[in-house]
Amino acid sequence: MVITISRQFASGGHEIGQKLAEKLGFKFYDKELIYKAAEMSGISPDILKEVDEKAASSLLYSLSLGASSIVHGFSGTAQLPINDRVFIAQQKLIKEYANSDCIIVGRCADYVLKDNKNCIKIFIYADFDFRRERAINVEGIDENSVNAFIAKKDKTRANYYNYYADIKWGDYNNYDLCINSAFLGIDGTTKLIEEIINIKKK
Repeated sequence: MVITISRQFASGGHEIGQKLAEKLGFKFYDKELIYKAAEMSGISPDILKEVDEKAASSLLYSLSLGASSIVHGFSGTAQLPINDRVFIAQQKLIKEYANSDCIIVGRCADYVLKDNKNCIKIFIYADFDFRRERAINVEGIDENSVNAFIAKKDKTRANYYNYYADIKWGDYNNYDLCINSAFLGIDGTTKLIEEIINIKKK
């Protein structure tokens, strides 16, 4: 079984995924994916922060290749922007990791595994006040700039997803579960998902 978690910034998606993996005994992948992908692509780790979950900035590639060309493979990868090269490598890793029980956070994993019948796709969201508090207290974002920071992070993630996939980030039609983490809190949300997964496994 593979569980993919897409998430709004500061909704607790990473923490929920990590705790869920511990409870279920699943492997957990988040930022490890991009470091491994960079290694496969021969890209220096020093520039990873500039491309992690960000769409390529080249409009020409966006128009000429389109998402499907990138997702389904492209022979001239050496000519692609770094973001696209990393995504292609991540795509291969995601499919490889999906051969065993695991949880994958972000990186369009739900879209990459859209044809995998053993994949459960989850979207974690939360009300803004909950996210604002977590952004300040957990992520360490300055209180004076936190509102703009949250909006920017969500926009970046949406752009990344919408660039590489042909479906919309955050659209409930594309997920098996959409859960408001503010409703039950991080631990309560983790427990709820765990119970749902156990029912599904039976």
